[in-house]
Amino acid sequence: MSTAITPELSGNYSIDPAHSRIGFVARHAMVTKVRGSFNDVSGTVVVDAEDPTKSSAKVTIQVVSVDTRNADRDNHLRTNEFLDVASYPEITFASTDVKLNGDSNVTLTGDLTIKGVTKPVTIDFDYQGAATDPFGNQRLGFEGSHTISRQDYGVSWNAPLETGGVLVGDKIVLEFDLSLIKAA
Repeated sequence: MSTAITPELSGNYSIDPAHSRIGFVARHAMVTKVRGSFNDVSGTVVVDAEDPTKSSAKVTIQVVSVDTRNADRDNHLRTNEFLDVASYPEITFASTDVKLNGDSNVTLTGDLTIKGVTKPVTIDFDYQGAATDPFGNQRLGFEGSHTISRQDYGVSWNAPLETGGVLVGDKIVLEFDLSLIKAA
């Protein structure tokens, strides 16, 4: 397994949804965290190890696939009080800049669109390595996270608590565990 992004790893990749996770963490009732993920994710990544500025990433998330292990909460998240899946069925990310920091860290800057609102974000990814799986697929692994304000994206529903505070925190941690498969 390679631990550095080297020139032979350059190429076109797709996100393997069966071995990747795009998730989120939100503060609930000001005392605990709720974790969830999106089960329907697709995307393409171009890796150019010699000239990282030629690298890119595009990701599409089907909002209806939100999964917090609670059907009532998932259905509420799909309504217009949160992600409004009827009007905005997808969350998208398109990179605008890629920087290779050393040989195992990548900084990806791009446009994140949630609920029709597009904002620039910068995400640091740790390269987890490269391997050839038993089926002959070249794989790359990356992990990263980024915190956003959900209100910046028009996701502002909340409920006050009797004891003070609110039911849902504003800061949302986005979590990325990506397995990429090189195109044949």
